[in-house]
Amino acid sequence: MRVIVDTNVVLDVLLDREPFVKAAVDVFCLVEESRIDAFLCATTITTIDYLLTQSLPASKARDTLRRLISLFEITTVNRPVIERAIGSKIRDFEDAVLVESGQMAGVDSVVTRNTKDFAGSVLKVFDPNEFLSQING
Repeated sequence: MRVIVDTNVVLDVLLDREPFVKAAVDVFCLVEESRIDAFLCATTITTIDYLLTQSLPASKARDTLRRLISLFEITTVNRPVIERAIGSKIRDFEDAVLVESGQMAGVDSVVTRNTKDFAGSVLKVFDPNEFLSQING
C-alpha cells in the first residue's frame, strides 16, 4: 500500500501528542518495517521545519528532518499540483495540495486525523487507527 501521511500525524509523533501518539507511532513503525510505502508532501517538510525551529536549535530541527526523509519519500509540489489543487473539491487548499501531490506520486490513501477535511478526495482517507485496522486486520 502506498500512503501519504498528513502533517498532523507527523506532529503527533514528534511532539508526543496524547492521546494520538500511539497510533501515529504505529504508522511510523509500518514505514520502518517496509510494510507500507509512505510519503510526505513537500509542504509537510517545510511546515515541520518552521514549527521545529520555533522550539529547537536549528541543528536539532534539521537532524529531525533528516530522519524523516530517511523514512519517507517526498511528493512533489509543482505547477500541475497547484493547478489541480485550485480546482479540487477539497475546501482546504493545503489538504488539496497534499492529495494532488500524493495522487501524482501514485499513492492510494491519506492517513490523517482530520478525515472530514478531505471530503471530496479522490484518494481513500483513513485516520491512523482506521488505517492500522485496515493493515493489521
